[in-house]
Amino acid sequence: MSTSMNILVAIDDSTFSDAAITSVIERTWPEGSKFKLLSVVEPFHPEYAGWHTNYMPVAVEAQKELVEAAKTLVNEKVKQLTEAFGRQSVLAEVREGYVTDTILEAAKEWPADLIVVGSHGRTGITRLLLGSVSEAVVSQAPCSVEIVKMPKKHAKA
Repeated sequence: MSTSMNILVAIDDSTFSDAAITSVIERTWPEGSKFKLLSVVEPFHPEYAGWHTNYMPVAVEAQKELVEAAKTLVNEKVKQLTEAFGRQSVLAEVREGYVTDTILEAAKEWPADLIVVGSHGRTGITRLLLGSVSEAVVSQAPCSVEIVKMPKKHAKA
């Protein structure tokens, strides 16, 4: 007897997220499984504007545009998952917050049985400076995590 699963697919606008979605679509899942696409928009930091209040409206507008772009991205990817699994099986959400924390919160709240993320494959100083969302999710997740990597020849983003 197969039990259905809740699969949380965390995405951004990279080819690495496309690889994660393709990986999910190409597999057979237990009947009744649900898929939730999650895109996270990092919060605006006023300190980046140099504390100049005249930059605040511009920054607030830019943040709104980032959220709208994330919604557009999620809607495009929902179509792909819906074609594969049916509309009743696909959920979508855009949240503002710190990426790792927000993915973990969403996984706990839903609750997810599996988190799927694409890996940017950063190494060395870039990884040190930017951190690794996938690594942080793996170490703190309340469920299993799958990191989808792309072959090196495709990973140019």
